[in-house]
Amino acid sequence: MKQHYCIVNDTVKHNLIEFIRSLPVNPRAPMVVEAREETRTDKQNRLMWPLLKDLSDQVVWHGEKLTREEWKDLITVLVNQTQTQDQEQKSAPGINGGRVYFGVRTSKSSKRYMVDVIEAIYWFGTDRGVKFSEASSKRIAWAQEWRASRG
Repeated sequence: MKQHYCIVNDTVKHNLIEFIRSLPVNPRAPMVVEAREETRTDKQNRLMWPLLKDLSDQVVWHGEKLTREEWKDLITVLVNQTQTQDQEQKSAPGINGGRVYFGVRTSKSSKRYMVDVIEAIYWFGTDRGVKFSEASSKRIAWAQEWRASRG
């Protein structure tokens, strides 16, 4: 049995509490209840890709043009580093050299994290003189509005 509750108001929270109270207690087969921030939506994922395309089209990074996917890896590592300054993101030497960073999966990221990614792309691109497309500008505005609505 799997139940899913998005706590958006007190009524939903009350329903969740009642559901938890109704769960059986069984030490041999315990139930697991997880509370976490909602993961990013498909819409947020679609918001990110035009921004990454603008970077891949316009920015040369250390003498090299990178793909949208490679830019996503660089940006998500940057966001993780700024969010967890007190602990270093896990990495290891690559099999053929370089460094590999672990644990960056936007598909499992929270909505808040995705806004940070979109804002980091915008900050980085603006700093490098990227002219964002109209589609990208709409996505940036969406991220800024979302952030402002969350305080």
